[in-house]
Amino acid sequence: MTLDVDTLLDRRRMRRKLTIWRMLAVIAVVLAVGLLLTLGNGRMGLLKEDQIARISITGTILEKRSQLKMLDDIAEADNVQALIVYVNSPGGTTTGGEALYAGLRRVAEKKPVVAQFGTVAASAGYIVGLATDHIVSRGNTITGSVGVIVQWPEITQLLEKIGVKVNTVKSGVLKAEPSPLTQADPEALAVTSEMVADGFDWFNGLVEDRRGIKIDDVPGLKKGRVFSGRQAKEYKLVDAIGGEPEVLEWLTTERGVTKDLRVVDWKPAQPGAWGLTSFASEIARNVALGSAKGLSDALTSDSAWSMLSLDGLVSVWQPPEN
Repeated sequence: MTLDVDTLLDRRRMRRKLTIWRMLAVIAVVLAVGLLLTLGNGRMGLLKEDQIARISITGTILEKRSQLKMLDDIAEADNVQALIVYVNSPGGTTTGGEALYAGLRRVAEKKPVVAQFGTVAASAGYIVGLATDHIVSRGNTITGSVGVIVQWPEITQLLEKIGVKVNTVKSGVLKAEPSPLTQADPEALAVTSEMVADGFDWFNGLVEDRRGIKIDDVPGLKKGRVFSGRQAKEYKLVDAIGGEPEVLEWLTTERGVTKDLRVVDWKPAQPGAWGLTSFASEIARNVALGSAKGLSDALTSDSAWSMLSLDGLVSVWQPPEN
């Protein structure tokens, strides 16, 4: 009977050991996969192959810290020889365009930056292009729409019809103005116009400084006109017509970038993004940076476990409605 108990205990100990080794094996596989994925994209790791980085600026442009951090990483990456900025955006907030402009200029201080315009690159989208050293546009790209806009609805008549009255106590007549809850005050309109004019002057200055043209020399530019890519090239708003082949040709012939380098897509970090790849990459990165402590941090951090479980001035192109 004693022998049977001892045998049973030995079997239990053996099973515990096997379970531990299996868990370690799974972790090792995850680490290996994550490390291979990380090394394979050329962005970090032991290999650090030379590359051309490519980022995409699409949709509504806002100021995003993760996006700006990515640009700083590209600027500091010794294995990145150049940056391609693909733009397909009607614009967004003026501060979003301003932040991207500053971030791209920091990259341009260390390596060539070239823009490739897609379907539309207007307003703040065009500001992104102004930050680059060279702009390649499709012939039919909608571009331009230089300007700044502030819009708000006014619903005072609607409130009157449904019997709603809004009472307001504020420290000054211009506080929270303009407001959809009150009729537009002439003084509020005046100061808002001054703010828009200031943003417009800033935008115009970028165009003239970066493109070497005078705003008044381009028909309709000061009025917020949009242009096709061919028209934009004629007025020197862009440099060339084409796509990525023309971008790569310019980088190699004009800026001395090594020919036939792999183009690697960079994306902003997404905290809490789910998936084995992200989890494995996070573990691999921490292990590479901190050995055993890095593994412990990766497995116990909130971000790791979470992966498992337009205010202000606006620079945006709005096509007219029928």
